[in-house]
Amino acid sequence: MDEADKKSILIIVEGEKTDVSLMKKVIAAYPVSDTYRIVSYCTNIYALYQEMVTYGTASFDAIDLLLILKNRERDESKKKLFDAKYTDILLIFDLDPQDSRFNDRIVMQLQEYFTDSSDMGKLYINYPMVEAFYHMQSIPDRNFHERKVSIAELKNKQYKTRVQQETMAGDYRKFATTRDQITIVIRQNLAKAHTLQSGTIFAWTDPQVTTEVDHLTVLRVQLGRLMIDNRFDVLSTCVFFVADYNPAFLEIKE
Repeated sequence: MDEADKKSILIIVEGEKTDVSLMKKVIAAYPVSDTYRIVSYCTNIYALYQEMVTYGTASFDAIDLLLILKNRERDESKKKLFDAKYTDILLIFDLDPQDSRFNDRIVMQLQEYFTDSSDMGKLYINYPMVEAFYHMQSIPDRNFHERKVSIAELKNKQYKTRVQQETMAGDYRKFATTRDQITIVIRQNLAKAHTLQSGTIFAWTDPQVTTEVDHLTVLRVQLGRLMIDNRFDVLSTCVFFVADYNPAFLEIKE
């Protein structure tokens, strides 16, 4: 992004800890703007949908997302964040198919709507959750393209434990500690997304993996696999904003 200092970016994340620390880690390696704010929504994408329906009129096009966020914020000191003007809005949420409110129609509708960071906002979905970023046993991980998660793991609250056991060095703090490692992790996820949307297997070193991902197609494929097999692919799309915003990401050291 050549004019990063002119960007003012609001990054809305689902959780208060892992989500925020991951965004800070990635932005430290690949700055998106001199002016950005990370705000924890503290609930999931299905709660966001319900609030959008409550505040909406005939369609989502009439929704003021910042007003919704401001109205639900209990901390008066943080409400001012939603009065500011932002050039871009990023929404980082988990698929959470184990949630009782999970509905494939709803998540498809949200993915179809949030497509432009400079307009209504752009939605990045983690499959199944933000911990997917850390779900690699090495960097690069030759088996990452085959890594899946089952709905049973999620319902039994076993996935986070599995990631902690399988992540490199067994510690999130020791995972992807350099810019080069972060780059490889992002590229492996991008390669997996391109594989999902095209049916053609991509290596993380393929130059084409830096091109824009079709998030809606990826979601359709993931939901299809969930319906048929009760499992789907582990995938962290929340870090794809690096490729969307930062030309320096193309400078890869293999």
